[in-house]
Amino acid sequence: MALLTLENVSVAYENQNILDNFSLNIEKGQLISLLGPSGCGKTTTLRLIAGFLEAKAGRFLFDGKDYTRVPVNKRNFGFVFQSYALFPHLSVFDNVAFGLRLRKVNQAEIDQRVRHILDVVSLNGFEKRFPKELSGGQRQRVAIARALVIQPDLLLFDEPLSNLDANLRVNMRVEIRRIQQELGITTVYVSHDQEECFSISDQVAIMNKGIIEQLDDPATIFKYPRTEFVARFIGFNNFIDFGERTEQDGEIHLTAGSHMFRAAKNPGTANHSGKKGAIRPDDLVVSAEEPADSVRNVLKGKVKVSTFLGRSYQYVVETDLGDFTVNQEMDSPYKAGQPVYLMFPKEKLVLVD
Repeated sequence: MALLTLENVSVAYENQNILDNFSLNIEKGQLISLLGPSGCGKTTTLRLIAGFLEAKAGRFLFDGKDYTRVPVNKRNFGFVFQSYALFPHLSVFDNVAFGLRLRKVNQAEIDQRVRHILDVVSLNGFEKRFPKELSGGQRQRVAIARALVIQPDLLLFDEPLSNLDANLRVNMRVEIRRIQQELGITTVYVSHDQEECFSISDQVAIMNKGIIEQLDDPATIFKYPRTEFVARFIGFNNFIDFGERTEQDGEIHLTAGSHMFRAAKNPGTANHSGKKGAIRPDDLVVSAEEPADSVRNVLKGKVKVSTFLGRSYQYVVETDLGDFTVNQEMDSPYKAGQPVYLMFPKEKLVLVD
């Protein structure tokens, strides 16, 4: 049984539906990320769970109890904001202790719990400092400590790393994952950063216009997107519209115009009847020599654009099925206008809806 369930929930702003008949289940102890472009509904979902928004339809169940109308101050949830939201006039200790004092916890227990949680977030010795005396990463750890010290039933993150520089973001996401796993706390994490979500999550929900396009573990989504939207969002920018699809000899056979393709049966091809092929630029192979088996999974074209990327070259190759982008490491790059062959490895060709 799921710890958290959103059941056919609808949320609207000014009569415009943001979530419509939306459902989500989260298991206890999981870190699940809500990922998607601006306006997809991920922050709305988080604010609904936190209690800042009220659903106009549907139910929110938590640990078997109906939380749909439970006010935010009655939900024992920890919330970490994008802007830290620390009190500038309070020390680190007092910022972290704030929620405990609101709950009328006695001073001895406050001292014990605050010092313990500061140890968990590696801020021992910072008790007397003020927010202006801390780096961005340290402020974010104070915000995390404040959310954790109340011993929440659920931890919520709203784009917590967006105000940090690139190197600090990498360090902080490792810290967040370490803390979450050490405490075993169920966590919902919102971000628009794909790498950030994939690196720390047990499950990722890719959202688009108020619906979940795919909910899966990060590796499955990265290798086998189910829809064209998910594929484009995670870096598949080469697509082929196939006309016919049949299965023979444990493979999927496809046609596009006069061209024939084969795709290996895998979770990205076998579980639905999609007829649109997707492949990453890094998985295409470009060659000036015609391959021995040029009947299938090969397109003849010419280099339209050549770009140096440092470790590799990126080419836009024009073919009779459209333009394709390919990245390839090589010492002697192809020139614009040069005839080439594009090869589509059958294991890398994914079919999407």
